[in-house]
Amino acid sequence: MRAANIFMHGRKAGTLIEEATGRKYRFEYDGDYDGEPISLSMPISKGTFEYDRFPPFFDGLLPEGVLLEALLKRGKIDRDDYFTQLLAVGADLVGAITVEETK
Repeated sequence: MRAANIFMHGRKAGTLIEEATGRKYRFEYDGDYDGEPISLSMPISKGTFEYDRFPPFFDGLLPEGVLLEALLKRGKIDRDDYFTQLLAVGADLVGAITVEETK
């Protein structure tokens, strides 16, 4: 199991958890988070979201094309390991979201 802290405008919004590599994911908002939702498709009121594949919102943050190829080669990352890809680019995402691996 791996986990990553998800930040919105620099404030921790919740945690993305990979429960089974490539097969089971969960995003949970922190109980005391009262900022904007990280996505309109992920309202804070629901609290927890479970997925049988890499969550579409986070997949949309990943690089594509030449940038993806460079990331995979430079980081020696498996093409199907979306969680590792997200962690690799998490500090430099477009928009208000940042991602960092939990320790």
